[in-house]
Amino acid sequence: MIDAKYQELTEMLENAVPITKKMGIRIVEMQDRHVKVLLPFEPNINHIGTIYAGSLFTAGEYIGGPIYVASFDYTRFYPIVKAINIQFRRPATTDVTIEATLSEAEVNAIQGEAEAKGKADWKMDLEIKDQEKTVCSLIQGVWQLRVISEGGIKK
Repeated sequence: MIDAKYQELTEMLENAVPITKKMGIRIVEMQDRHVKVLLPFEPNINHIGTIYAGSLFTAGEYIGGPIYVASFDYTRFYPIVKAINIQFRRPATTDVTIEATLSEAEVNAIQGEAEAKGKADWKMDLEIKDQEKTVCSLIQGVWQLRVISEGGIKK
């Protein structure tokens, strides 16, 4: 379920990066501090009939955007990805999903550190699961929350 307040933001996020749109990545759940992203089997099929490893990696990186929007004040902060590691456990032969949840305490701590220091890292250990809820891949990621300065976002 996507909360009403996130409807427009979900559409914006799904269309923000052209390649993820072509991959068919969709946000299927979005509530405060929780998101679930779906990566469809097609068009992400590789030469052996499973989901392409790069598509799985992309889904693991992509979820950082929606969880940022569902958790932080996006008028004051912006995210960057610092590191992503993926471990492939089983071939993915169906649509897959990945979920991310941050607690209110985690969000407050990360945002507080970013306010004090200009930036703050947060880590997430996530699972990519097939339709049978079997873990296909493990994601370990580090994202960074940065303060939007008066001059705008630094590149």
